[in-house]
Amino acid sequence: MNTVKENKDKLTSGQDRKFLTLIAVLSVAVPVVVALLFFLPKAGDGSVDVSWLPGFYAAINSLTAVALVVGYINIRRGNVKVHRSAMLTAFGLSCIFLVSYVVYHYLGERTTYGGEGALKYIYYFILITHIVLSVAIVPLVLLSVYFGISNQLARHRRISRWTFPIWLYVAVTGVLVYLLISPYYN
Repeated sequence: MNTVKENKDKLTSGQDRKFLTLIAVLSVAVPVVVALLFFLPKAGDGSVDVSWLPGFYAAINSLTAVALVVGYINIRRGNVKVHRSAMLTAFGLSCIFLVSYVVYHYLGERTTYGGEGALKYIYYFILITHIVLSVAIVPLVLLSVYFGISNQLARHRRISRWTFPIWLYVAVTGVLVYLLISPYYN
């Protein structure tokens, strides 16, 4: 006869498998879809003005960084409720960012950096590290959120040690990339 704990472990294990599979699929699908945007022909005919979106998603990245820091400070203080709210806010903002980013790159014109000298190298260093880490952050964020909301706190803490600094770096460098390239938007 199974004990209650064994039944709970089986349920959690099956539930974990479903969510971890979904996280794996999203961790591959999101970067692939974003990468495809740069190779697909633009869908827009110019009738929809998306020129405001880069500023919008830079603001979203700024707010994400603030939410991350608020969440970090509060968990260090033991305020789990505020930490959870701040981190779910950061997650929601990141989702809004992703949608606006996809819309812009699906409908908008591609902008290239026009700077010269040392600033050009700084820009490309920031951009490349931002892109690489933004791919890596997808599974880390999804795992951190899942382990947090499913109350698997040991797993949440283990993965969040990596998630937090990388996610914060991606949010801050997203703003820096925007600030550096914004003079070259049409």
